[in-house]
Amino acid sequence: MRKDALSIPASSSLSIIPSQLTSADMSQAARLPPSIERTLARFRALGREEKMQSLLAYAKKLPTVPDHVMAAAGPGFEIPECQTPLRILPELRDGRMYYHALIDARQSPTVAAFLSVLLSAVNGERPDVTLAIPEDFVRTVMSSMGLGTREVGLEAIVARLKRYAREAASQS
Repeated sequence: MRKDALSIPASSSLSIIPSQLTSADMSQAARLPPSIERTLARFRALGREEKMQSLLAYAKKLPTVPDHVMAAAGPGFEIPECQTPLRILPELRDGRMYYHALIDARQSPTVAAFLSVLLSAVNGERPDVTLAIPEDFVRTVMSSMGLGTREVGLEAIVARLKRYAREAASQS
């Protein structure tokens, strides 16, 4: 196992308003996990100020890293492409992936909000759910949530999750 792959042994309901979705949104939504579909539809319906408030709320929802994961985490989990200091700590438990983000949510609320939305959709799922995240996912999220110029770092986060999922799937 590589030093940056972590395997630990077993130890808001929002609704989509169809009239607000374009045909491009509908084809994209068909490929996204339902929780992300609902969240993005909600963000598309909000004004700029409401989006910022919602991003802060999502950033606050990002769970803290459990002690058993922190204890097993060594070096090598950083995402250097992300401007924000960030570590993604993967956990494989009973064939399901759990990703944990070590980030200062107060310093980087937009990245923490992105992580909160993304991890809520893939945590507790089999690796294939993470691997099925579409290539244009980050661009879709950025345009819906108003995340500006964070594409390189956000793409790196998704790529890292997929790498961990591939490694976990190969262990199964």
